[in-house]
Amino acid sequence: MTKLSSHITALFIVVALVWAFVPVFSVEEAEAKSLWNTCLVKITPKCALNIIWVVFGNGTLYESCCHDLVQEGKVCHDTLIKYIADRPSLIGRETQYLKKRDDLWSHCVSVSKTV
Repeated sequence: MTKLSSHITALFIVVALVWAFVPVFSVEEAEAKSLWNTCLVKITPKCALNIIWVVFGNGTLYESCCHDLVQEGKVCHDTLIKYIADRPSLIGRETQYLKKRDDLWSHCVSVSKTV
């Protein structure tokens, strides 16, 4: 029960972060639902938070999250990070975040190939 409770809490945190970082006016409702149904369900909340922290903060990547990221797919990863990077408060630093996004993707693909 505790494990289920912690998963639900982590999922709530991920949803809250996505809502906080994604400008409402840039994501159409149907598009947001599509992203949720096709992308966010493919990655654990723990890994989603870790990836966001790596790209937008100074976090250290959990190697175990690389598998989730590669399974999520490049299109989902690129799209979700781009939506967050397009937030008005982050304007001017988009290229920095997009480079970190691409570097993270390349790293995870190489790690996944060796496993």
